[in-house]
Formats: sequence, C-alpha cells, structure tokens
Amino acid sequence: MNTIMVLGGGLVGATIARDLASDDDLRVTVVDVNPGVLSRIAAQDGGRIGTIKADLKDGEQLRNVVRDCDLVVGAVPGWLGFQVLSEVIKARKSFVDISFMPEDPRELQARAVAAGVAGLVDFGVAPGMSNVLAARAVSDLDKVEEIRILVGGLPQIRRQPYEYAAVFSPADVLEEYTREARFVEAGHVVTRPALSDVEWLEFDGVGTLEAFNTDGLRSLMWSLDVPFMKEKTLRYPGHADRMRVLRDSGFLSKQAIRVGGADVRPIDLTLALFEGAWRLPEGEGDLTVMRVEAFGVRNEQPAREAYELLDRYDPHSGTTSMARTTGYPCAIAARMLLDGTVRLEHGIHFPEVFARDKRTLDHLLGELRLRGVEFHHRTDLIDLRPRSIAPRRLPTVR
Repeated sequence: MNTIMVLGGGLVGATIARDLASDDDLRVTVVDVNPGVLSRIAAQDGGRIGTIKADLKDGEQLRNVVRDCDLVVGAVPGWLGFQVLSEVIKARKSFVDISFMPEDPRELQARAVAAGVAGLVDFGVAPGMSNVLAARAVSDLDKVEEIRILVGGLPQIRRQPYEYAAVFSPADVLEEYTREARFVEAGHVVTRPALSDVEWLEFDGVGTLEAFNTDGLRSLMWSLDVPFMKEKTLRYPGHADRMRVLRDSGFLSKQAIRVGGADVRPIDLTLALFEGAWRLPEGEGDLTVMRVEAFGVRNEQPAREAYELLDRYDPHSGTTSMARTTGYPCAIAARMLLDGTVRLEHGIHFPEVFARDKRTLDHLLGELRLRGVEFHHRTDLIDLRPRSIAPRRLPTVR
C-alpha cells in the first residue's frame, strides 16, 4: 500500500485527499496547522483519511511528517509553496504541487536531481490543465502563431459590490491582482500591469465576462516556442475596476504603515475583511470557466485548436467547482506517478509533460471526465488576422 501526505487541508487539499482515499491501495493523511480544518476532515472522512497537526513553516516538523510516505502532495498557499517544496526535497520525497508560488520552481532543479526525486509543479486547473492543453494544441498544429488562455472561478449567484467569492486562498487571489503579468509578444517576454487590458467576451452558459491581464503563463513562457502567448483572468464585468481602485489606493500594499501606534500591512487588513466579504454562502455554488486556444496552420491552412470548460459546483458532494477542477488533475497526476503510468526523470517538471504522449493525455482527460470535469475540444479552419498587441474579441467555441 502506498502512503501519500497531503500538505494543506483547505478546500482543494481536502478534495485531493478525498479523491485519493477512494483507492483501497492508498493510505492518505492530511497535514495542517489549523485544528479546525483537521477536525472537519476527520468528521467527514475520518474512516479513510488520517490527519496530523503540524506547522508546515517549520522545516523539521515538515520533514518528520513526510519521512515515511511514498509521495507528497503540496496544497499550501502560494507564499508558502517554495519553502515547503524545498523541505520536501530535503526529505528526499517526490511530489505533486498546486501552489501558486511567486518564485521560479526551476531554482529547485539542482536540489531535486541531487536528492534523487521527481516533482510536478503547477498541476491544478490554471496553471495546470491550461498548460497541458496549450502544449497539446501546439503539437496538433504544424505551426502556431498565438496562444490565448482565459480562465476564471466565479460564484453562480452575483452579488454587489464585488460579484466574486474566493473558493481558494484569498491571498493567492490578491496576488493575481498585484503581480505583474508576463506575456510573450513577438518572441519576447514583456510585462503588463495586472488588471489591465480589460475586454468583454461571451461564454455559452454564462454570458458576458470580462478578461484582464494576470501572470498565468508561467512555464509556458519557456517551454513552448510560440511568438505570441497571453493568459487572462475572467470575472463578471466591473470587478477589475473595483479591484484596481483598491490596489491603486494602497489597500493591497505589503508595505507596513503606522496606524494608531501600530505597524500594519494594508494587505493583511484587506485579507481579513475579504475572508468574510468573499465567503461563498453555505449551499451556494461556484463555476469554473476556461478557454484555451492555439491559432496557427495545419496542412497549409489557417486553423484553430480550442479546448473549453464550464464546470459547476457539485451539490451532491458539496464540492466546489474550483476544488474539483484544481484538485482532481492533481490527484490523477499523483496516481499516474505512483503506478508508473507517467515516468519522470529526477528534477522539477511542469504540466506540459502530460501532453507529450497522446495516450497519457487521453488517460488524464478520461479520468477527469469520470469525475464530471469535461474539456470540449474543437478544431476550426479560420482566417488569421494580422497580429496586434491590442486586445481583440475572441470567437466563441460552441
């Protein structure tokens, strides 16, 4: 029996653990510092999932809890991700990770090789499945001019003023709104401010959404040879303007200011307030929208490869769509590493490796389909328009 340690028991971490624990040949334990989180998991899945209370910021504690496991799954907030993976590598454990870390995971490459471990990073929905599908689309075209990725998690019920609910770490959400967005234009990496270049797009089953710049390309910037690549985040119209006002007014600043005799980081106050303002009400659902498009040439004709996802909250299990679409790819990838379906050399790897072999990708997509997460694929012959840096309205996949 293989043993898996899931580091972080939030909505996504708990979903990963629950999915893995459905296999009789896997023993799964969730590690978290919050006793309330562990109590909830024990109450819901105590017969199948073990729990350990540990401070994952403490390297010695972390190395001790993973010492005897066969694989580690990292599901901590982005600000902690790099530190956690550094300690996992010290413990000589292979891993799959979903944290949205600001650091470049390639900095861990030499350490992972020396420790004799293989690690998959960014294996959620986006980054994650967006990388896999973009890489596959590139493989299926003879030449690719442009990749466009659009993705967002949204509440099914819209409420003013934000029309948003955080179904993963609010700190990682705000990171998307402050971190400079990196794109590839004419073969060069360029940056744009987050929340900029807003455009409105139509999505079947959802309606009009706005798309704005965020830093989501990550490993695609160097793994694919495509002259134009961009990812944008999707929200209900008007959200970007509200968040830009907060950011530009200093509410998302990490620089401490003096207030009433105490040093306060504005972002810490904002996060504390958003814990309530952005909480998804009990029993209400969320949805996840994603569109991955590659524009290029096949058989000397202009063509588009497109993948589209619309996933909704599962009321039967009470699992959010964001937990489903982020957690299930990670859990499936973990199984594929353990059973040898995917074999990786020692070092750090990115989701694109799952696109190299069509059978591997078909297995991944098939397992997601069994869980109700389905990506719809379409190939179109199109008229390629002159390339422009200015945002343009994209055709809808139907």
